[in-house]
Amino acid sequence: MINIFDLRRDFTLKTLDEKDVLLNPIAQFEVWFKEAIEAETLEPNAMNLATVGLDMKPSSRVVLLKQIRSEGFVFFTNYESRKAKQMNENPNCALSFIWNELERQVRIEGRVEKILPEESDLYFERRPVASKLGAWSSPQSEIIPDREYLEGLVADFEHRFSAGEISRPDNWGGYLVRPVLVEFWQGRSNRLHDRIQYIYENNDWQINRLAP
Repeated sequence: MINIFDLRRDFTLKTLDEKDVLLNPIAQFEVWFKEAIEAETLEPNAMNLATVGLDMKPSSRVVLLKQIRSEGFVFFTNYESRKAKQMNENPNCALSFIWNELERQVRIEGRVEKILPEESDLYFERRPVASKLGAWSSPQSEIIPDREYLEGLVADFEHRFSAGEISRPDNWGGYLVRPVLVEFWQGRSNRLHDRIQYIYENNDWQINRLAP
């Protein structure tokens, strides 16, 4: 058995105070996200997406943040995937980011909605050809017989689109998560971490410090 009781590290890089944060959590997120990029963190836009369907069984996975808007956070996926089905049944979801190099986490809770088809088209046009073919080829979350089956689908769609532009499949597009709660977590020494929480109430963001 691997002993993990004694796996620990002390956090001493930075501090976080409610007097220093911006009034809007999305603006504050942009500050931290920019610092994560500058610190060359691994996949700074990787975020955990947690969803719960009507069966009340939670599911989580890592997806990529692709746009920060004034109203929330955008990612893209297959509309027939498990997460999409859960989000269709229950639009309440949660996101989380971890930037170990900065000893930081961000938690987000909110409601998700599809973005406009034209907006998904614009992003799809910017994707590499291989990624476009992947969106067409993958029956995401479905059981498949083997890797060769998937590669065969890719080859089929590669042939189909060999003479022209690869359009966006109807079952693939973007979602916007509109936050109602955002928490910024800064690691501190002796597990006495800084936690600053924003909650949207009465058409405004309320800012509070939480106990670690």
